[in-house]
Amino acid sequence: MSRRCSLTAKGVQSGHKVSHSNVKTKRKFLPNLHNVTLISDVLGRSVRLRVSSAGLRTVEHNGGLDAWLIKASSSELSTTAVRLKREIEKKIATAA
Repeated sequence: MSRRCSLTAKGVQSGHKVSHSNVKTKRKFLPNLHNVTLISDVLGRSVRLRVSSAGLRTVEHNGGLDAWLIKASSSELSTTAVRLKREIEKKIATAA
């Protein structure tokens, strides 16, 4: 399983660990991922995702999973989030 956020597509970054003598060695900066069950009001079901802490905060700040996915552009989302966004948009279109 890749270390990538399902919503924001944040992944592993690389950089240097710098010692006191200024010797640089490669290291990885891992995203803070959690397995989370988010509830979609429009779809009427829960969705299990692997989300970073920052992604979870943005979802809560924007009023839930459905509202955040509708606002977000598809180019910034991961493939699972794009699939969810399409399902939500389809459900809203049929309800209207």
